[in-house]
Amino acid sequence: MNSTSLIGKRILRLGFGLFLLFFAGSLRADEPHPGMPMIDTGDNAWVLASSALVLMMTAPGLILFYGGLVRTKNVLSTMMHSLILMGVVSTMWMIFGYSMAFAEGNPFCGNPLTYLFLKNVGAAPNTAYAATIPQETFMLFQMMFAIITPALISGAIAERIKFKGYLLFTILWMVMVYFPLCHMMWGKGGLFNWAGGGKIPALDFAGGTVVHISSGVSALVFALMLGKRDGYPREPMVPHNVVFSLIGAGLLWVGWFGFNGGSALSAGALATSAFAATHFSAAAAALSWTATEWLLKGRPSVLGAASGMVAGLATITPASGFVSVPAAFCIGLAAGVICYLAVTKLKAIFNYDDSLDVFGVHGVGSCVGMLMLGFLASAAVNPAIATTFMRDGVAVSLAGGGAQFVNQLEAVLGTVALAAVGTFIILKIVGVVSTMRVSQEDEFVGLDLSQHGERAYNE
Repeated sequence: MNSTSLIGKRILRLGFGLFLLFFAGSLRADEPHPGMPMIDTGDNAWVLASSALVLMMTAPGLILFYGGLVRTKNVLSTMMHSLILMGVVSTMWMIFGYSMAFAEGNPFCGNPLTYLFLKNVGAAPNTAYAATIPQETFMLFQMMFAIITPALISGAIAERIKFKGYLLFTILWMVMVYFPLCHMMWGKGGLFNWAGGGKIPALDFAGGTVVHISSGVSALVFALMLGKRDGYPREPMVPHNVVFSLIGAGLLWVGWFGFNGGSALSAGALATSAFAATHFSAAAAALSWTATEWLLKGRPSVLGAASGMVAGLATITPASGFVSVPAAFCIGLAAGVICYLAVTKLKAIFNYDDSLDVFGVHGVGSCVGMLMLGFLASAAVNPAIATTFMRDGVAVSLAGGGAQFVNQLEAVLGTVALAAVGTFIILKIVGVVSTMRVSQEDEFVGLDLSQHGERAYNE
């Protein structure tokens, strides 16, 4: 055995030993101690239930919604893109992701070592985020958001992406885009965190920037760089099972109550208000999308109504805890019309192949929601926006108006820039290591067989 090989083995053993040391030190849970803030069992139960609802949005919600929209030969591969992230992102979140997002650091990123392997995340609340639930509950709730966000991106590049390339992209995207953006918007001291004294106090209740704009913009960049599906748009590429998609859409609507209502982080009146805003925005968007499609195409489609519903949910997400029900209904009406035009007219003008319309629904929709929130935010709905943000020791109201619209616009532009530039760089890096796109032959056969050696349906 040569000396280089021996040294390499010793380095690997040392690294593995350090890994075990860190991991062993993280196995001990925090012990409750006198003077610890009291846990409210009702709040804890609601946030835990909301965590389960958000996870349900990925599986089976998004899995069925996306799976039904692709062709028969690509069903399993499309479903796998969401399913595998429940393992990959959860592992990253446990090791360092939660720490990058929510530990103290600088305005752009938390310290990845503070909660390494979830060390010191346990029964005690972290009062910087939620005073009445264990920090571990808060961590679990936020993890479900981290899982579904890259899963949304997969819809734009469905039916033509190599599984290996997709995994490499996702891992790097979480590190370079999602974790930093999560800290910037919600982390203590983050650039946009209004409650944590951010330099640009933007309002985003449940993830308009962090989840939907980031995934929508990244999806568009990914689709453009990957190229169109073979035959698009000359050949029809119709959904193979709209029933699957409708079931998935229904699960998304139900799960979204946990997504937005759970973001109150308590079982009080604010959770009820966010719950109601979520529902009525989705209802309004389903109606306005259907009416617009009926007017412009001569007939309404079932899939169109479902798409409008999802658009209404994505659009109200940043505003859900800050606006009244009538305002939420107006946001939903706008979402249905604008997102329909983005999916049909905008996509046709620029001729890009966003397979399942991630950008048109999630990216465009949440941009609309963030900007409308700038004018519609109400201190009567959420009094904290009038008392929490401090500038030079004086409380500054973030209720709707021109000044808050500018804050919202800056947050949207910052998110778009980070997502677009970050995705471009990541794809260039991944392209050096692995081919991102399947061969023309594999695409013709279908990704179920070429990437996974399976068929969704046996004849």
